[in-house]
Amino acid sequence: VQLQASGGGLVQTGGSLRLSCAASGSIARINTMSWYRQAPGNQREFIAAITSGSTTNYADSVKGRFTISRDNAKNTIYLQMNSLKPEDTAVYYCRLITPTNNYWGQGTQVTVSS
Repeated sequence: VQLQASGGGLVQTGGSLRLSCAASGSIARINTMSWYRQAPGNQREFIAAITSGSTTNYADSVKGRFTISRDNAKNTIYLQMNSLKPEDTAVYYCRLITPTNNYWGQGTQVTVSS
């Protein structure tokens, strides 16, 4: 299984970005896909998750600003990020969890300028 994240970039405070993460390979039908981020000097932190049944969960820091969604036909998840703040600057990673395995994608850099 491979995860390919994309969509990062440089945006001004208050702006928006949409991240994508496409999973390829043999993927269990029951799974949870999620987004994490890691800023320099910080630990990787959970941002949002969505199950194969489309149940979602968010970190308090992004509730109301970020929206996670998925397209099961494409094995792809999205993270719509609105009202971005400088503290959202980080490398964003996607993760796929199945009943038996755990996969990480490469990161995509998001930089929010003040």
